[in-house]
Amino acid sequence: MDRVFLDANVLFSAAYLPDSRLRELWSLADAELLTSAFALGEARRNLLIHAPSAASLLDELSAQVVVLSEAAPPLTVPGDVGLPGKDEPILAAAVVSGCTHLLTGDTRHFGSLYGRMIHGVLVLTPAQYFARRRGRRSVRRRHR
Repeated sequence: MDRVFLDANVLFSAAYLPDSRLRELWSLADAELLTSAFALGEARRNLLIHAPSAASLLDELSAQVVVLSEAAPPLTVPGDVGLPGKDEPILAAAVVSGCTHLLTGDTRHFGSLYGRMIHGVLVLTPAQYFARRRGRRSVRRRHR
C-alpha cells in the first residue's frame, strides 16, 4: 500500500478545483493519504484568500486524510536538495511518517527532486504518481 503525503498545493488544488483529477486520490483503495497540520494550514490560508467558498470542501477532504499534528524533527537532506526553509517541514514530515511518496506541484522548490528518492520518499507531481500507478497496473496484467 502506498503512503502518500500531500503538499499544501495539492490540497489547495483539490479543494479549489473540485473537478480536478486530483480528487481521484481520495478514491484509491490501496493508498493512504497523509499531510501535516503545517501543510493543511497553508492550504487553508491560501483558500481563504483566493476562494473562501472552497474552504468547506477542504474540510471534507482533510477529514479523509491522516493529519500529522506534531512538527517533524529536523531532517538531514542531501546537499544538492536545496529546499527553502518553509518546505523542509513538508519533506521531513513525509520522511518521518514513513510515506512512500510526496506529491507536490511546487516545481519551483521541489522540481529538482521530482523522480528522486529522498530518505525512502519518492517525490513526484500528482500526474507522475498517476502515470506510475497506470504503469504498475499494466505490468500486473501482463504477468497474469
